[in-house]
Amino acid sequence: MIKKFTASACKFTLVLVFALLTFSTNAQSISTEPAAISAGESLFNANCKACHRVHQKLVGPALAGVYDRTPSIDWIKSFVKNSSKVIASGDDYANKLYNEYNKTQMTAFSSFKDEDIMNILAYVKAETDKPTVAGPVTPVDPKTPPTENSLPAQYLNVILIGMIVILILLLVVLGFLVSALKRFLDDKQLSEEDKEVVSSTITVGSITRSRGFIFVVVFLVAGLGFKAVINNLFAVGVQIGYAPKQPIAFSHKIHAGQLEIDCKYCHVGVTKGKSATIPSVNICMNCHNQVKSGATTGEGEIAKIVKAWETKKPIEWIRIHNLPDLAYFNHSQHVSVGGVECQTCHGPIETMDVVRQHSLLTMGWCIDCHRKTDVNSKGNAYYDNLVELHSQSKKTPMKVEDIGGLECSKCHY
Repeated sequence: MIKKFTASACKFTLVLVFALLTFSTNAQSISTEPAAISAGESLFNANCKACHRVHQKLVGPALAGVYDRTPSIDWIKSFVKNSSKVIASGDDYANKLYNEYNKTQMTAFSSFKDEDIMNILAYVKAETDKPTVAGPVTPVDPKTPPTENSLPAQYLNVILIGMIVILILLLVVLGFLVSALKRFLDDKQLSEEDKEVVSSTITVGSITRSRGFIFVVVFLVAGLGFKAVINNLFAVGVQIGYAPKQPIAFSHKIHAGQLEIDCKYCHVGVTKGKSATIPSVNICMNCHNQVKSGATTGEGEIAKIVKAWETKKPIEWIRIHNLPDLAYFNHSQHVSVGGVECQTCHGPIETMDVVRQHSLLTMGWCIDCHRKTDVNSKGNAYYDNLVELHSQSKKTPMKVEDIGGLECSKCHY
């Protein structure tokens, strides 16, 4: 009797412990700490946002409540790290998702740690639990032209015409003054030389033959010519506004603007190395396995992407931003360490249908930025001693120029 009671108690204890562990794993392990939510938001925007939203279906399912409807959090971790492996194992839920979304496999994030996935879930849960407030929607009339902050062209024309009219009036007033002075001097007793000066008539020929007029003309021509030469010399290699026609009319306005796809999702090298890298066809097909408008008929821009994927031929994109070989620029140093946003150099890329070179990208432009930009030393122990020494000598924030940002060898080999 005692043995049976002991065995039953042990079984009950094991079941209770297993239930508590299961409950802890599925319900209590998702953090509500602001730091975890913030880290999860960064990871979500950089890696997940291209295919997922929290509250709406995109290429993949909406993620609100994903921790409740999936088999377990451990299952989520396995699926995120290698979805194809989970599908191949015969998992019912994974295969249901696979078939529901037209047999599109999720990108394997094998580099993610468990902590990274939990931070993403923390962000998703925080967004899921947020109360949604629907604000009034203002309809937009497509016929209404966009407002501009600049002065309208017709106002500039009116101002220019007004200035010309004022100049003409001044010339007329000066003519009347000269005429009145001549009449006044005619009544006076003047010497023969003075009378000759007063009575001399001013003609176009006399003006153009005068030494003063010739000097002014030569000076203006020489000055304008010198300015034109200097401007052309400074413009050598400057391609601001350069916007070549690409083999595929890719719109950053749609992808980075409307769909809010993070730049780092496509330009994967921007946080890791010197070059931001141009996206491969594989990255495009992560989404366009689902979004295939016109691909079946062979028409449109998406069809060109699908054709490149099927024929395994890379898309021959035309480079827009190109520094001379003598200059060294590292994207990861500026983006990961300096915290510089893409728009700082590339302009409002999320509004461009056709990408163009927005900034000068000249040496003077870079040096000016190094003189004005504060060093992003927050949370980076490497700069602790430098910040302390700088604060002792100067009261202003430490700029890039203060840590060698103007040294020639930093950018030139």
